[in-house]
Parts: sequence; C-alpha cells; structure tokens
Amino acid sequence: MKIVTSDQMREIDRYTIQELGIPAASLMENAGRAIAEEVLRFKGDTNCDRWLLFVGKGNNGGDGIVCARHLKDAGMQVTLLYAESPETLTGEAALQYRIAKALGLPCLIYSPEQTIEFNDYTGIVDALLGTGAKGAPCGVYASLIKEANDSGLPIIAADIPSGLDADTGVVHDPCIRARITVSLAFLKAGLTQYPGAKVAGEVIVRYIGIPNVLPPGMAGTGTVLTEETLRGELGVDVDRPREEDGHKGTYGHVLLAAGSLPMSGAGLLAAKAALRAGCGLATWALPAALLPHVVGTVPELMLAPVAGSGTGAWEEAAADEVVRLLAARDVLAVGPGLGRFPGENDFLRALWEGTTRPLVVDADALNMLAAGDGLAAWTRRDSAATILTPHPGEMARLAGLTTAEVQRDRIGLARRFATEHGVTLVLKGARTVIAAADGRYFVNYTGHPGMATGGSGDVLTGLIAGLLAQGLDAVQAAALGVYLHGLAGERAATKRFNPASLLAGDIIEAL
Repeated sequence: MKIVTSDQMREIDRYTIQELGIPAASLMENAGRAIAEEVLRFKGDTNCDRWLLFVGKGNNGGDGIVCARHLKDAGMQVTLLYAESPETLTGEAALQYRIAKALGLPCLIYSPEQTIEFNDYTGIVDALLGTGAKGAPCGVYASLIKEANDSGLPIIAADIPSGLDADTGVVHDPCIRARITVSLAFLKAGLTQYPGAKVAGEVIVRYIGIPNVLPPGMAGTGTVLTEETLRGELGVDVDRPREEDGHKGTYGHVLLAAGSLPMSGAGLLAAKAALRAGCGLATWALPAALLPHVVGTVPELMLAPVAGSGTGAWEEAAADEVVRLLAARDVLAVGPGLGRFPGENDFLRALWEGTTRPLVVDADALNMLAAGDGLAAWTRRDSAATILTPHPGEMARLAGLTTAEVQRDRIGLARRFATEHGVTLVLKGARTVIAAADGRYFVNYTGHPGMATGGSGDVLTGLIAGLLAQGLDAVQAAALGVYLHGLAGERAATKRFNPASLLAGDIIEAL
C-alpha cells in the first residue's frame, strides 16, 4: 500500500485529470460514494441512520456532498451543514452543491451563535478540511470541530480528520477525533504516524478511480510494510527456508561488540536474537573482565574477550581486536550495552572505516556518533551495508534536534537523514520508519505496546544483524527485522496474563 504526502497527492490528482483525462467530477463522485459505503458499513443493522455532514469550501466538502446524496439514496436521513455559504464553492464542489440543491437535500449554514441539535443525529461525516489544509483550524472551522468532538457522536472523516497534518501526523488544536477515516486513493503519510494515527481511528483506503500508477518521475513515496511488500517490492522470502544441504557456514557469522559490566544483558539479548534470526554462528566480543560473568549463559554463543580497563568497561584499544575478529566474520553489530569510555570516538571510527563488512549501529554507539565528529566528517560507507537503529531520543542527538522535533516529522527526518548520509535508518517507535539511502521508505504496522520495555531495541539489533549475515541487503534486513520483531512482540504479548509484563527476552522466544 503506497503512502503519499499532500504535495504528491496533489500532483497525482493533476496527472490523473490533465494527463490521463479522467474527469475530476468522476473522481469526486467515486470518492463520495466510497465514503458513503463506509458510513453504511459502520451503521450495519443498527438504527444509526440520521447523519450530519460537515461541508468545507474545498474539494473535501464536495466529497461530503456526494456522500450525502448516496446516503439519502440508501434510505438514510441526512443534513448538510455548510461551514460557509455554499454560494462561495467553486469547481466540482460547486457543481455538487447545485445538484444537492436541486434534489432538495436538507441543509444548514453554520453560525457559532446557532445551536446545533446534535441529539437529533446519530453520526457525523467530517468533510471540512482536506489534505491541502495547513496549520491549526481557525474561525468557524475550529468552532465546528470542537462542537463535533464535544457531541459524543461517532465521526467518519473524509480522507483525513480536519485539523490533522496530512504529512507529519501532527494533531493541531482543534482536531477531529474520528472513529473511522476513509483515506481516498492512497494512504496519507500523516495517518501512519502518532499522534495522528490515534485521532484517525480505523483507517480504510478506498479506490476512487485513480490508477495505482504514479506519475512519471515521482519519487519518495512510501510503502506500508506487509508480507506482500517484503515479498514483492523487496524480494524477501518471509518464510526463510533452509537449504537441505545447508550447514552453519551457509547462514553467516555475526560479530557483536556489545555489553559492559553494568549492562551485560544488552549484549546477551542482541547475541541471542542474532542466533534466533537464523544466522549460523554468533561471536560476542566483550571486555575480558566481563567474561566470567556470562560464560555459559547462552551455550550456543561464542565469546571473544578483548582489551578492557579491567573493570568490565571498553577501551579504545579494543577496536583493533574487533576489526581483526571481523575479518573472519560477516557482519558487525555494535552498541547495545557498550557504555561510554575515553577514546570512544576513535574506537567507533576505527570500526566504521576499518572494514567493508555490513555494520549495524545502535544504542551507545549512536550516542558516540552524536557526541563525536560523526558521520559528516567520516568516510561514507556507500559500498557496505550500514544500518542505524535509533530510538527518538538517539535520533534527536544525531540530528541536533529535540525529541519532540523528531516526533513531529518522523518520516521526513528519517528520509532526509538516510539520503544525506548514505545509510539505512530505522527510526524506532510505534509505526517504525525504515528509510533507505535512495529515498525509499517503509512504515511498519506490526508490534504491541507491551514491547515498550528495556532491551527490545537490543533484540532488534541482533535480529537485523542475523538477517544481514544470511545475505540480505541493508534495506531487506532492516525491513524484515522490524517486521518480524513486531510480529514476535504481538505473539509474546498474547502469552502474558497482562501485556505490561512482557520482557525483551519474551520477544526472542516468540521469534
């Protein structure tokens, strides 16, 4: 399923109408019918049959008028509530107003001084503001949105809830809180990210006659990460079959530089996840003083003690040993539980520039990147798979922003960072964004709130590294890893009496 921004949707509309020759009135007719069908589906066999349709001045309002016609034809009672005088409507929306007027559809023109008898209705269709609206609603639109939310009636939004930023998912004040959002033609980016996803309710994408073919030259659209996406667009066999004559060398060898005495569990989780991902072998490079504390905890795991301070912490000199170990291994994952230490910038740079092996960077290694001279000053690893897996706080440090700024435009920031630095970026959180260096991006819908627990990110790092070791490229491994990580979290949550009890280790066991 394709994800588009408001500008992309505008260009798709233009291309469809002007280049392909499909009439705009036909698209509006299809859009309004689609919304009406979802209202009828929501209504079902109930007596929810008196609907108030909020109509704005743009094409979104025109869709609402068409919706009202189809609901009336289906036997429902409808009233059009125009936010402004319908005489100001233009284009196809004006045409739909004239049709509604000729048919005698009941209508009102909103005034803040006028009391709307919401008790006379059983539902609202929000067709006030479409994807082209920017900023917080004001004037009569703000008043209508507040009254709709306060009414307690179920609201079905046409294309996007009024007051929601179609590109970022930012929820302006006020914003419609919809039970259902009927996204027309394509999924809008703002519907995929929180908090927008929350106010949108159930999101349903409906075909309205726009061909599922993007205009020539259009790039930067996203895709919802599904099994079909993984198989079709990314060429990944989600079943991960094993060769009958395969052996441990067939499936790659992961090296992890992770863990310190206070955070040894992070290294263990990442290493065990790499093995569960299906790699043939995994070696954990760790400070020598940590070795006695973890021997035998994961019998399938090989341990490689390296130079340390004697306290279980890492030191700069260990970078040379990690690079030497990596010469006989396929992938390096660095960061989980690593800690911070003197010379950390030179340590990480030695790993970054000292090998062409695929590299997964997480946790403290990301903080080292942000604190040191970092990516802009380092040699680009364009010839090697490089995956960064920040949570929003780590992303904020990498980008020089606040966490709130990161969350306000997750998709846009992830895409810009990935293309600028030539990496694959996994911006973690609800609806994780996977951004590729070539501008592609994917949004993941698998997962469970119970996964909000320490160590979940370490599991994802190991999982991605284990998939890389089996020959997947950076985008394939990142996308499949995120998808499987979320699925495992869902499975693990169902096995707990309360999902709040979920631990990161449960995710590994559900892989």
